[in-house]
Amino acid sequence: MVFILGVNFPESRLVKRTLESFYGIGPQVSRNVMARLYIHPTAKVGSLANKQILELTAELSNLTIENDLKRQLRDNIIRLRDMGSWRGRRHAMGLPVRGQRTRTQVSG
Repeated sequence: MVFILGVNFPESRLVKRTLESFYGIGPQVSRNVMARLYIHPTAKVGSLANKQILELTAELSNLTIENDLKRQLRDNIIRLRDMGSWRGRRHAMGLPVRGQRTRTQVSG
């Protein structure tokens, strides 16, 4: 088991899949991080050296992921609500925000 940012991962898991398991990291960001750290796209977590794991952890700690990103999104929505903007009112009512159709197919 390899310990990255407070989570244990099995050694047989791909590094790309491991990175994408964090909230806020998708395929493009994981590819960029792996390229920056010279990690092969098909590398497994167990094949990484301790130095690479430390570099990976340091790189992930610089990104806005997990709880920080969720808090940032929540704060942005609260800010829109408090301003009374159209998007904020739509969020408050639980309706679609980005101009989707509401005459039919709105769950709410």
